[in-house]
Parts: sequence; structure tokens; C-alpha cells
Amino acid sequence: MAPSDRPEIVCICGSTRFAREMQEATRDLTLAGAIVLAPAVFAPDEAQDIGREQKAALGALHLHRIDLADRVLVVNPDGYLGESTRREIAHARATDTPVTFTDPV
Repeated sequence: MAPSDRPEIVCICGSTRFAREMQEATRDLTLAGAIVLAPAVFAPDEAQDIGREQKAALGALHLHRIDLADRVLVVNPDGYLGESTRREIAHARATDTPVTFTDPV
């Protein structure tokens, strides 16, 4: 398969508080033929068991997802951008990965 024939790879970023919106974006992109890389979203009872070190490791893992992507889609209802999402946007821009948003910033 030639590189131009490869599906677009899109990494979804945003606060995990918007899990439903991220799932909708994943569905829409997948149905449009994209390969979607998204953060793991944990149920509230699972999230409380994640320690600081694991959270940092998950954040670093997500930066690697960005490195694999052709584009980043930031899921940001009402323009919300948290600290982690801002760091991910900065990483994407530093690596010349285009960034798009679901809502105006």
C-alpha cells in the first residue's frame, strides 16, 4: 500500500471527563475511514486506583500516540483545555503535527 493510500491516523486528545464526546469522535472518524488513537478512559472506580507514577506513564504513552498520528483532534466542549491537554497540544505543535479542535478555543 502506498503511503498516500494509507488511512489518516488521528490521535484524540482532551480531558477524560469528556469520555462520551471522545467516543463519538472515535466513532465518527472510524466510520470516515481513519485510524484512531485515543487515550484510555477508566471508570471512576478504576481511576481512583491509578497512582501518580502510573498517571505520568499514561501521559507519556499518549505523547507517543501523538508521535504516530498524522493529525491531533482535540475534543474540547465549550473550549475547555486542561493542563494535560495543553501539554499534548504543545507536543503536537513542537513535532509539526497539525491540531484541530471540536469547539472554538
